Amino acid sequence: MWQYTYLLINFFTVIVCFLFSFHPKIKFNKHFKAFFMASALVAVFFIAWDAWFTEIGVWWFNDKYLLGLRFFGLPIEEILFFICIPFSCVFTYFCIDKFFDLNWKPTPERILVIVMMIFFLIVGLIYHDRIYTFVTMLTTVATLFVMHFILKVRWIGKATVIYLILSPGFLGVNGILTGTGLESPIVNYNLSNFIGIRMWTIPVEDAVYGLELILWNLFFFKKFKKLDEQN
Repeated sequence: MWQYTYLLINFFTVIVCFLFSFHPKIKFNKHFKAFFMASALVAVFFIAWDAWFTEIGVWWFNDKYLLGLRFFGLPIEEILFFICIPFSCVFTYFCIDKFFDLNWKPTPERILVIVMMIFFLIVGLIYHDRIYTFVTMLTTVATLFVMHFILKVRWIGKATVIYLILSPGFLGVNGILTGTGLESPIVNYNLSNFIGIRMWTIPVEDAVYGLELILWNLFFFKKFKKLDEQN
């Protein structure tokens, strides 16, 4: 039964959100096409990143908790991760945005973006010799810069708040993946590639990585959703 562990983590991450997608007051199912187009597009980049880091030994996977199917050197469960986690996060964003007004005024949002960019840039430069830390921090700085200053995205503040609301779920899922409650971790890390600060068993870089993943999923989801509504 242990070989189903990672698969079940993905399943239980997504199943409740999937079922509630059909609720008549939510109707997220009408936007499945937009979501899957967005998540597939974003997943290409993150799967390539994941495969590269796996190849060079930044992290590796414990076969005890896996079905054994691999693509591009990654377990099938890891590939599904880039669909299941974004689905739950985008669904939650969609629901909260539908029923609550969490919009930010332009000036506070710009301050938030600039502060995050400066902080992540400083951390990335200080730990430039830790490849996961360096790459994660620098790509997140690039994401924030491109989204806010070039693409003129005006929902980063709202998305960040919702990401924080989702953090207990994030800690739960990533906690199990990194060994919480298990005899050994599903995902193992080469500690020389990380700062070494952990939230329980989770490297702190994963929280930044997760924010970047969700921001791009939301960006393309909104784009494809708008195109669907225009047709």
